[in-house]
Amino acid sequence: MGRKRGGSGAKNGRDPNPKYLGIKRFDGELIKAGTIIVRQRGSKFYPGDNVQCGKDYTLFSVANGTVKFSERRGRRYANVIPVEA
Repeated sequence: MGRKRGGSGAKNGRDPNPKYLGIKRFDGELIKAGTIIVRQRGSKFYPGDNVQCGKDYTLFSVANGTVKFSERRGRRYANVIPVEA
């Protein structure tokens, strides 16, 4: 008996791993510096106040505070309003 699968059965069974993209912290949530806010492909959301963009377009907080999403000139922004210490 052959060890290789013949026919169409050999062409199935491959499925890519999930990438877990999307918004991770929502509007009004209290977060710490370094927390990921959005994982995305390309700039669906742009970094606003106290938010920076990683090389894979991940948006993360650079300050402790509250998440606030806003829109200006057709662009959606993720902001962090700093909490008073």
